[in-house]
This record gives sequence, C-alpha cells and structure tokens, in this order.
Amino acid sequence: MMATDVFIREDLQPYLPKENIFTFIAEMDGEEFRALESRRTIAVDLGSKRYFVKYHRGTKTAEILKNLLQFRLPVVSAHNEWRALSRLDALNIKVPQIAAYGRRGLLPQTCESFIVTDDVGTQENLEDLTRDWQSKPPAFARKLALIREVAAISRRMHSSGICHRDYYICHFMVTGNIEEDSGKGGSLTLIDLHRALVKRKLGQRWVIKDIGSLYFSAMDIGLTSRDLFRFIRLYSGMSLKNAMSRKSDFWKLVFERATKLKSRHS
Repeated sequence: MMATDVFIREDLQPYLPKENIFTFIAEMDGEEFRALESRRTIAVDLGSKRYFVKYHRGTKTAEILKNLLQFRLPVVSAHNEWRALSRLDALNIKVPQIAAYGRRGLLPQTCESFIVTDDVGTQENLEDLTRDWQSKPPAFARKLALIREVAAISRRMHSSGICHRDYYICHFMVTGNIEEDSGKGGSLTLIDLHRALVKRKLGQRWVIKDIGSLYFSAMDIGLTSRDLFRFIRLYSGMSLKNAMSRKSDFWKLVFERATKLKSRHS
C-alpha cells in the first residue's frame, strides 16, 4: 500500500473534500461514541444518510510498548478494520459497508487514518435481544436460527483467517428477520472490527480467544447444554461425537477461557 491512500465512495464525494481530507475528518462534528488519545468515533449525518466515522491519529511509542508488554497487538490505524470489513464482505458475512477510507504515513507514531462506514440502521444487538431469555425463553425455531447463524459466521470467519478479538454477542447487530433471513444473507451484522486480525491462517490461540469470549458473553442468557452441543456441531462441521473426540483439547481451552473471563467480571 502507498504511503498515502484514499478511497471515497461515489455517493459520499459531494460531502467529503478530496483536498485536506484528513484534516476535514479530524475536525468533523458529530455524536461522539468514543474519544481516546489516539482514536475517535462519531456518528454523522451526510445528506439523508447516517455514517460512523473512526479517525486514528499517531500512536505514541509508550502506548505501543505497553500493549506489547501486555501481549496485546496494538491498534495503530484504521487499516485493520478496512482489511477485515473487505474480507468479511467478500465472504458474504454482513458487515457495515465501507463508504470512505484513508491512510497516510508509514510509522505507527505518525500514521494518520480514517474509515467511514454506513450506519447499519438499528440499535438492537444480540445481547439486547437475549437479555430476557432466562425468564422468557424464545421460541425454539428463533433460538435455533440464531445459533445456526452465529456458528456459520464464526466458522466462515475463522476458516478464512480472520479473528475478531472482541467477539461478544453485543457485536452482532440484529438487522433482519431472524427466522426468514437466516441462511439467506443473514439476519445479523457483525460490527466493531477495529481490533480484528487478518492472516492467511489463524493460530489456534486466536480462535480459542474468540470462541471463548463468545461463550462467556452468552453464559447467562439461558442456553442449555443441547444448545451448546448444537453450536459445537455446527461450528466444527462434524458430528458431535467426532467434534468432542478429535477436538476435545480445543473445546476444553475454550471453556477455560470463558470461565476465566467470567471470574474476572464477577
């Protein structure tokens, strides 16, 4: 990729200047969702549509070292999210559509970047949808459709070398009819991919972290052991017997990861 790279989708070109685009993005006003030293997220209305704008400024060396010492990959630009969204979209996994993207500078300390995505048009996520499942269990068909869809997204994503790194049910937005759209383009849209890792082939530890985080976030929504076994079978693409015999170490580590997260947040 060149030291400076800019893409503006045709429908946004009347609203975003080609000259001084980085300064324009950095100074945009909107509804603020996140404001960190090196990253800012806002929602803006341009024309008749709503967009999310993430702007990244250079990351200080001390912050990069802090992340590395904690064995965490630092997020230093919008490039991660751009790559992940592009790859997932090509895999027919529903994600926010990229409306604009830019990056300039090669060093993490001086790199400046942004990404603009379409608003997915809903504020309801899978955590909201399942919040009352313990006291008001859903129809079996509804629950089964969601388990199938989350398992299919997870399997396709990981087998294609993508790790979300914040893989919780709150990052699945409900953007379609669950019973009707599952399997036909999907009823869920996966969001918040700024920390995503894109590789040719993922190491097992990354997959364990993702699936362990997913399980942790769904621990208290009233899933039964049969529901968990369904997910294992669908995600692995094997019979339950084969999955539990051939991949027993994997699922043991997933459970340990989820349990550790649970104890940390109790």
